[in-house]
Amino acid sequence: MIVMKFGGTSVESAAAIKRVTAIVRARIERQPVVVVSAMGKTTNKLLAMAAEAVEGKRESALEQLRALREYHIAEAESLLAPEQSQEFATLIHDHFGELGQLISGLAIMGELTPRSIDNISSYGERLSSRIVTLAFRAAGLDAVHADSRRLILTDRRHTQAAPMYPETYARLDAEVAPLARAGKVVVMGGFIGASEDGVTTTLGRGGSDLTAAIVGAGIGAEEIQIWTDVDGMMTADPNSVPEAHRLKVISFSEAAELAYFGAKVLHPATVLPAMEKNIPVLILNSRRPEVPGTRIIREAVPSANPVKSIACKKHITVVNIHSTRMLMAHGFLRRIFEVFDRYETAVDVVSTSEVSVSATIDSTRRLDEIRAELEQFAQVWVEHNRAIVCVVGDNIRYTPGIGARVLSALGPVNLLMISQGGSQWNLSVVVAEVDVLQAVRLLHNEFFRELDPAVFE
Repeated sequence: MIVMKFGGTSVESAAAIKRVTAIVRARIERQPVVVVSAMGKTTNKLLAMAAEAVEGKRESALEQLRALREYHIAEAESLLAPEQSQEFATLIHDHFGELGQLISGLAIMGELTPRSIDNISSYGERLSSRIVTLAFRAAGLDAVHADSRRLILTDRRHTQAAPMYPETYARLDAEVAPLARAGKVVVMGGFIGASEDGVTTTLGRGGSDLTAAIVGAGIGAEEIQIWTDVDGMMTADPNSVPEAHRLKVISFSEAAELAYFGAKVLHPATVLPAMEKNIPVLILNSRRPEVPGTRIIREAVPSANPVKSIACKKHITVVNIHSTRMLMAHGFLRRIFEVFDRYETAVDVVSTSEVSVSATIDSTRRLDEIRAELEQFAQVWVEHNRAIVCVVGDNIRYTPGIGARVLSALGPVNLLMISQGGSQWNLSVVVAEVDVLQAVRLLHNEFFRELDPAVFE
């Protein structure tokens, strides 16, 4: 069995879904389970109309909903067989009828809660998974739909729910695995799940990758394939560095670092279930299925290049904390990080001295509260529009000369923070956001003049 996840651009149109159908058909003997994202930008559109509704713009929101309905009908109708028309009409009527009621309810309440965000944003995957199932059947594949809300059990942390792995794995093994072994192509929506009391939850943006990894681990898949619109993981973002090269193979640990620090091709949490079960993950291009992509495995392949890729994370805020009163004081760091923890704000990079701490955050939602509490015992100043740039590779921490090469290459760029040692897989610097492009290009030129053919293409 294999799991095949197709992202929003891979199912955004009738033509795209036909490509997906051909890709799945070519691998039918491997007993595929298919996980799909919402079609195109559907999730963004759903959240935009919800925001319009709570602002009192009910008619505008409903007009957007009508446009979204017509989009799904237009793209799906050419994929279906005549005998499926009634089933499809019922599907569209039911889903968009429910969405219309939700929009009207939000307009009355004037409030968008995390629970209602999950409810409305779940419809993208619920629709796409049903449409893809119908398209597969029309093309002659023996496809069945499985509602992810019955299979992916999560906690109640809406918009960022955490899977309950043992229970979820048991459900997947009991329901999905037997269907796949019997030759059925199981189609599921990514990104969505439900709490124990049946309330719809979501795994966070990009969560369809995580769904695929969870399903792969739950059914004991031999491989998890993430089909997207790029050829694989690259030595840098090709939009910033056109000469970037494809990675043939990379380790789970390296891939996780790249995903966390901005490589959009993979959700940061994806590798965890796969790594625990030692299931290879492949990054593939649905528009160019002949390209071998990138294979992510447990052990790093020895490489003549110490750096595998360069990632960057933009829209970062630096919080600087300074207190001479805390000189040599026990518990200074603990007191600081308890504040961030209390306001559920993750810290990425930290730099410290005797009386100062600088920390980067990517969510400023609770920044005013954090700052107010820190100012009770320290001076605080905040720097916006910053970015983290990191070089990633196996065992970078113990590779002599990496730091010197990074600093030398970045000579023309003002470095605001430097961090090495927290991870053996990356060295990170913080720069002004306006300097990101220059920094990435300088580093790419430094580390990828020559390539190990065993790892790069």
